[in-house]
Amino acid sequence: MTAKKAYQTYQNNAVNTASGGELTLMLYNGCMKFIKQAIKDMNDHNYEAKNTNIQKAQNIIQELMITLDMEVEISKQMMPLYEFMQFQLKEANIKNDIAKLEEVLDFVKEFRDTWKQVIIKNRQQQYAQGARV
Repeated sequence: MTAKKAYQTYQNNAVNTASGGELTLMLYNGCMKFIKQAIKDMNDHNYEAKNTNIQKAQNIIQELMITLDMEVEISKQMMPLYEFMQFQLKEANIKNDIAKLEEVLDFVKEFRDTWKQVIIKNRQQQYAQGARV
């Protein structure tokens, strides 16, 4: 098995065995990766690649929007933020505006970091409950 094939197998297994929270974290990380790459592409005047990477980031934000449970109050607060991010990504793509990409990147980083803390806290609570049983 080639190294590339082994890595692809590892990635598939990671996604297939991840919890919902871990999948959300992966989405945030992927979104950050594509926005950073789009910024690099814009600086390199590689507009076709920039467009592709922004579209990938938009697809991830769209997936995050779809998975919101609108019965939960925090989801009602997140939806307008995701919509704003989508708008900024579209504007950044049309206007080749790195500042808009950086603004969205800051949001995604903050959401990712918060989500990571939620996962850690949940795991700590699960282990604490498991120790008491």
